[in-house]
Amino acid sequence: MDTNNVDIKELDDLFRLMSEKNASDLHLQVGSKPVLRISGIPTFLEEYPVLSEEKMKELIYPKLPPSHIEHFEKKHRDLDFACGVSGIGRFRINLFYQRGSIAFVARLVQSEIRDFKQLYLPPSIEKICHEKQGLVIITGITGSGKSTTLASIIENINTQRESHILTIEDPIEYLFKNKKSYINQREVGIDVPTFKDALKYAVRQDPDVIMVGEMRDEETVQFGLSAAETGHLVFGTLHSSSAAQTFGRLLDLFPSEKHDQIRSSMQFNLKAIVSQMLVPAIDEKLSRVPAVEILFSNPSVRKLIMEGTFEKIPNVIETAEEEGMQSFNQSLYKLAKEKLITEETALKHSPNSEALKMQFKGIFLRKSGLIGS
Repeated sequence: MDTNNVDIKELDDLFRLMSEKNASDLHLQVGSKPVLRISGIPTFLEEYPVLSEEKMKELIYPKLPPSHIEHFEKKHRDLDFACGVSGIGRFRINLFYQRGSIAFVARLVQSEIRDFKQLYLPPSIEKICHEKQGLVIITGITGSGKSTTLASIIENINTQRESHILTIEDPIEYLFKNKKSYINQREVGIDVPTFKDALKYAVRQDPDVIMVGEMRDEETVQFGLSAAETGHLVFGTLHSSSAAQTFGRLLDLFPSEKHDQIRSSMQFNLKAIVSQMLVPAIDEKLSRVPAVEILFSNPSVRKLIMEGTFEKIPNVIETAEEEGMQSFNQSLYKLAKEKLITEETALKHSPNSEALKMQFKGIFLRKSGLIGS
């Protein structure tokens, strides 16, 4: 077969291929063949031709309203949006420029909102859903499944209790249907002009639960803490790799003279931090499963927050399994013992592989010292 003769008539052709190959992301770039991320690995589609600027516009622009095209080309030269394709699913898309040419990344968002068991999340996640007020932060690197976990938590609340859930999204990824709760989803740029405007009016819309998406700046974090303080349950996401690192990332968004104030607010209002990463599963049908670190606020955590001794947070997590907390090592250990991942995979992704290696040998380290299996 001639590897340069497979024509791409429309973007949906590539979206269908994503679904068939169980790919998480599609990358398009002028001067390159299309790339799919399959099981976490970028893979060039060798049977397709190199894309030209003209072909990129031919594929992408039909998906955009004229106002979006003008916004992209003449103003910000960077655009987030989402679109759905019948029979395939919903896609979160970022359009940007690199080397003066258009580039495109699409992530497949599963249309079904899966529950904790289907996502292989630890049972203690459900504890979060019973909170009535406070701030909950879901963290992880890009592509770690933060949005999927957050959608599962929101859906759990939706099915379990009567409340008004308000989401502020840029763009909307998962579409919720009213169940026991009723849900208003606001998309920045469509339902409300700016993220700032959405935050300004959020508490006036009588929500019980607020999902603010990414906590990207001082204003968003301050809103989350203030809304939690006034009796709302607030969810946000953050790009950080662990619970301990999350505190530093949050404080870095504020000038140093505000740090004491923010630590005090976090001490009273933070309820939980869930950090996760996706690791390759043994079962190829699963592709990847989440390793999850969970921190719940308790007197020890609140004391460390006020002191600013965040480096001690991992010790609290390691010794509070009975409260539903778990470290990445404890999560990886359980996944390996349940035969969802290999011990080799667990060690490769561990933040402390030597300690995990000892656990696999039946030697467990605790704050108090060595104890047997």
